[in-house]
Order: sequence, then structure tokens, then C-alpha cells
Amino acid sequence: MTLLGLFAHSFGRIYNLPVPFWLYVYGAAAALALSFVVVAYFVSAPVTPHAASSHAISFAAPRWLALCARALSVCALGLCIATGLFGTSNPFANFNMTCFWIVFVLGCTYLCALFGDVYAPINPWRILSRGDGVVLYPERLGYWPALALYVAFIWIELFGGVRPFSLSVALFAYTALNAVGVGVIGARDWFRYCEFFSVFFRLIGRVALLNRSDFQIERMSLVVFALFMLSSTAFDGLRDTVPWVNLFSMHLAPALTPLLGTMTQSYPAMHAFYVGWQTFALVVSPFVYLGVYAIFIAAAKSAARSDRSLRELMLRFAFTLLPIALAYNVTHYYTLLMTQGVKIVPLVSDPFGRGWNLFGTADWLRAPIIPNAGIVWHVQVALIVLGHIASVYLAHVEALRLFGDRRRATLSQLPMLGLMILFTTIGLWILAQPIQGGI
Repeated sequence: MTLLGLFAHSFGRIYNLPVPFWLYVYGAAAALALSFVVVAYFVSAPVTPHAASSHAISFAAPRWLALCARALSVCALGLCIATGLFGTSNPFANFNMTCFWIVFVLGCTYLCALFGDVYAPINPWRILSRGDGVVLYPERLGYWPALALYVAFIWIELFGGVRPFSLSVALFAYTALNAVGVGVIGARDWFRYCEFFSVFFRLIGRVALLNRSDFQIERMSLVVFALFMLSSTAFDGLRDTVPWVNLFSMHLAPALTPLLGTMTQSYPAMHAFYVGWQTFALVVSPFVYLGVYAIFIAAAKSAARSDRSLRELMLRFAFTLLPIALAYNVTHYYTLLMTQGVKIVPLVSDPFGRGWNLFGTADWLRAPIIPNAGIVWHVQVALIVLGHIASVYLAHVEALRLFGDRRRATLSQLPMLGLMILFTTIGLWILAQPIQGGI
């Protein structure tokens, strides 16, 4: 299990909510409804793409700083591979686990959420890969290759039992895959459609707080990718909860007993079925979300009496779900930056876990950091609600652009408000569930 899996789902002790859970749901729903009323009342004029982009802030780093950042990015990738191959097998003492899972995967996500796509210019795989390609990229593939790699990445995180050595092997293989992909179809198309980190961070960067610009999702495959950003995080929170585990052990496992025997008699086979069931749930999760999303968009189309196609409306409103995806990610993982992310300071002095102290920081921040469970819960609630409020605002602005007048835009957003309340309730319910180990 990765560091994300080790820490993301528990406070280390049981936390009892100070008030009944339904009060949080009602409060969150009331906050969303109030935000809907406020947005509908005050945002009364269509915002054109030109007007939206005029508020973007441009960040231009000095050339020397950009070169240093690129060099640091490549060196960090190389060190992650080297420390996993030749360093300690202890995931907490090896540089690569914390650097990749916490500093890169989480830290870069939150930097992109603040400043825009800061990953693109320092992408180590793009820096290392060269080539114009020998074949044209088939447009019908869209972003499906990136989605396939994204699903594989999440599966490895959740079920791959990643350790320092296996992480290094995976990073080396991914580096080779990028080199081959660029050689075949060229860097432009590979990093636009296929390299999933590029797609992921680009989407996060499009809704950055300090660098917002107008953005449209142009392909249904990218809609599914964005929905997987939502569903994979929700699934990660759900998969070890008591209700989810009981669903298999109390309802599905008994149906397999005549074939495999009892859980005790056939644990390896039963565990394999359990992982297969989990994998199936993960793979189909974005398509379940897509179906739910399509139903609510169809309701919005009907409420606005729009003659635009369902597909067009699904594409136009899809980007409004990105703040929710970001909120889910931050809610689920932000404590890792506080608890394990800071450990990168001592790890840089002893990256291989051999007792070195290269920069004099090996003994820093050794004491465990245990966040207050009550504070963590209420921050999570606030983040989920704020993410959905941001989506309510963006959806209303997009409705004004599409439907032209305030009345039709407001009517169209009543179903979308229902979708936001549904997502909020699901998110809070998952966070509030007790945790239980898997089969």
C-alpha cells in the first residue's frame, strides 16, 4: 500500500461527530441553496469568454529560475528511481515514496490549483522525450489513452502494494513509455492526449484561483476523465469503509461459497475475487457518474427549453465539475502534506535511508504530527461545501452564456443544484463512515 493509502483514510483513533450527521447534510444543502439564490440574483449578465479571460493573471518566471526548476524536476525523477532501486525498502525512510506520492502527486496538484498549470514547463518526461513522431495521432482516440493510464495509476496506488523498489520500476517503465509515445506520435499530441499527468494538471490549472482563464472541454473522453477525477477519489474513500466491505462479505461472498468454499477455506481465491470486484467498481465508476451527470443535464435542458443537443450541454457544463474534483482531492489528502509531506526535509539529507546527513537536516521534523480529528473533519466539510459552491457559480455563469437570459439560466440550474447537493451528500457520507480493512 502507498503512503496515500496508509494515511488518507483515518485519524488514528475513532472520532465521534459532535452533532448528528444529518445536521451536516442539511447545513451543507442549505449553504448550497443560499449560494444558488445569491448567484442567481447578483450574476445577472452573461460573461463572455473575453471578459472571463481578462481576469487571468500571468506568471512569467525568470529564465534562470525556469531552467533550475526543469533541472530539479529531472533530478528528482532520477533520484526517485535510484533510491527505490538501491535504497532502503522502508517506505517511510526512502526518499522516493514521499517525493513522488506526496510532494509531486499532491503538492503539484495544489500548486496548479493556485497558479495554473505549473507542471507543463517542468514535466520531466517531456524534458527527457524528444521526437516529432512517425504517425498522425488518430483523433477518434481523443483522451481515452490518458484515461486508461489514469485508471491504471489509481489501481496501482490502491491495489498494487507499491513499495520503494516497485515504485522505481514503475517510474522507469513510465519514462520508457513516454519516450516511445513521443517517438511514435510526437510530443505535442502525446502530452496533450496521452500522458495523463499532463491532462490532469492541465484540468486543475484551468480552474486555478490566481490564474483563471476561459476553458471549454471539447471531447466526451475528457468529460469522462474529469468525472474519473471525482469518482476515483470517492471510491478511494469508500473502498475500506464498513458498508462497502460488508457489501462484499455479507452479500457477494456467500454467493461464491458454493464454488470456492468458505472464506477461511479459500482465502486466496476469495481475495482475488474481491480485488477483481474492486477493480470493476473503480473502472465503471466514471461511467456511473457520467450517467448521473447526463440525467441532470437532460433535466437542465428541459427546464431551459433549450434546442441545444444533450452532448453539447454535457461538454459545456463539464468544466464546472472541476472545483468539486479538486475539493474532493484536497479534502481526502491534504493532511498528508502536514504529516508526511514535511518529512521530505530530513529525507533529502538521507534519501537512500543509510544514515546519511548530507545537508544537516536528517534529524529535523522527526516527531510525528497528529492533526486534531475535530479540526480535520470540519475543514473537510468546509472544503466540500466551498468546492460545490464554486461549481454552482461556474455553472450559472455558463448557463448565462448559453441561454442568454437570466430566467432560463436560473431554471436550468435548478437540476444542477440538485446534482451539487447529491454530490455533497455522497462526499460527506463517505467521509463520515467508519473504516474497516478489506478482505
